[in-house]
Amino acid sequence: MEDTSNRIDQVKINCNLCRCVSDIRSTSGYSFQCENNVCLIQENVINTINKNSNRYGWQASNYSQFWGLTLEEGRRYRLGTNKPDELVMKMSNLEVLNEESLPREFDSRKKWPGWVHGIRDQGNCAASWAFSTTALAADRLSIESRGAMLLNLSPQNLLSCSLNNQEGCLGGSLDRAWWFLRHRGVTTEACYPYTSGATGNTGTCLARDLQRDRLCPAGRQSREKLIYQATPPYRISSSEKDIMSEIQMNGPVQATFRAQDDFFMYRSGVYKYSRTGSVSASREDDRRLYHSVRITGWGEEVIGQRLVKYWLCANSWGTAWGEGGYFRIERGSNECEIESFVLGVWGKVEADMELRELLNLFRAERVRVSTEQGRSRGRRHLRRHRRRRNNHKKQK
Repeated sequence: MEDTSNRIDQVKINCNLCRCVSDIRSTSGYSFQCENNVCLIQENVINTINKNSNRYGWQASNYSQFWGLTLEEGRRYRLGTNKPDELVMKMSNLEVLNEESLPREFDSRKKWPGWVHGIRDQGNCAASWAFSTTALAADRLSIESRGAMLLNLSPQNLLSCSLNNQEGCLGGSLDRAWWFLRHRGVTTEACYPYTSGATGNTGTCLARDLQRDRLCPAGRQSREKLIYQATPPYRISSSEKDIMSEIQMNGPVQATFRAQDDFFMYRSGVYKYSRTGSVSASREDDRRLYHSVRITGWGEEVIGQRLVKYWLCANSWGTAWGEGGYFRIERGSNECEIESFVLGVWGKVEADMELRELLNLFRAERVRVSTEQGRSRGRRHLRRHRRRRNNHKKQK
């Protein structure tokens, strides 16, 4: 293949290669012709949004790591969660019973300081399915164990070893990722560090050496079994209050949403699809346009003269993107389908008896408190019912 990187008759403008070609229609005999790709960073979109920030509610920015990529490449390398299929979408919804008052603002990091894991960067590997899954499992283990299991779980372990109808750096499904965590489990980031972001390759599964010889891929010997698992995930209903209640009681949740072309340029504010960008770069499979993140809290903000409610979400594009790696997206309107498929999970530890007993102890305490709250709610409902019945009799 011809190396054209140093040719002086061509130049790359953003994501489009422009060449000087012969053109008999031109007076000079030459003309400059450029490719017509839709770029991931679109300067006209950035300018339009920033000039009308009160209208759109957020600010956009140019990111060097995205400059020069086409929109198709951005979707291929920076997303990676397949749209849940029809059967998965039929999972029964869990309605959260919680009569505690829901505050106007909530941040899991403030309720459980040090127990909610930070922002990672998936790099040029479509691995949001692995990052959001391992991060949520780690958050829930930390919170449920009250900080006794404060650890980062390895997305590389899941990415390289969950191969059943998964495509690694080309994308994956959350239901299969959670199946793997339930039946196989993953080790820690320190034991099995992430490398696919730099290489763009899924990599060979190295967990067999860990299970057989207890030798971590990072080269550290361990006498303990370093495998952590999770229970089957449960789906939260799409009700705004149910999602808020689940986060307030149990910690962050996992959400899947459709990533629009302007989302890559988000810098700050409350995101809502602006519809200012170009059309799709190609007729991609619709399921490839989805991304998964953790919802860690919520709040509200006055924008212009409007009160806008939002979700606080942790992304996996590094801390240089968005608001330190986080973004806010409009709440209560299913913006970009953010409320359509929301999951929670419980941690599971099999090998370490002490940790398993600790989890069981805390879980039993939570069940007891929940049962007592349920009985209290039942008594209050009964009293209200009796008052209404008695008032009805008096009116007769």
